[in-house]
Amino acid sequence: MNDDFVFVDEFAPGIRWDAKYATWDNFTGKPVDGYLANRVVGTRALGTALRRAREEAASRGFGLLLWDGYRPQRAVDCFVRWSRRPEDGRTKPRHYPKIDRAEMFEQGYVATKSGHSRGSTVDLTLYHLDTGDLAPMGGDHDLMDAISHHGAGGLTETEARNRKELCSVMESSGFRRYDREWWHYSLADEPYPDTYFDFPVG
Repeated sequence: MNDDFVFVDEFAPGIRWDAKYATWDNFTGKPVDGYLANRVVGTRALGTALRRAREEAASRGFGLLLWDGYRPQRAVDCFVRWSRRPEDGRTKPRHYPKIDRAEMFEQGYVATKSGHSRGSTVDLTLYHLDTGDLAPMGGDHDLMDAISHHGAGGLTETEARNRKELCSVMESSGFRRYDREWWHYSLADEPYPDTYFDFPVG
């Protein structure tokens, strides 16, 4: 692993994680190339900013749950190959109910060169510290649909408020949001803005 990268669970303890692409619970329906362990990796700068976000979230009664951080380029390449295979319907109802696989790229939900591969982007949500329950957000991770956009209609008051809480926590901690995915945030001042890494997670 690159010397400037860390395991977030070690660098910023107290943050929960479930690295979806290391599991069968993701839009491809199986573990993705490059994820050898269910852990989240990122730059030291990312880890430092997540420490700030952890404290800010805690002051509001929330904890952070990470779904992804650094993503090897080989994983992105795996997404591209998967998108070209015939549709089998296994993950479509949950992750991309209204679009075809190829449209994920056209509509900006998946990229052939991902900011995640630069090491300073995370996918995450909030959970309630008092119960451990996930905060309702009006759609799950990697739901590739307009309901996932910031400012989307059709949310309950609680879901809209929770999305705003997450956005406020992250932006106050040095992150910028991605408008099409409520869970996706990147460091505003990332250390490797033009480098796409490909070492495995594990």
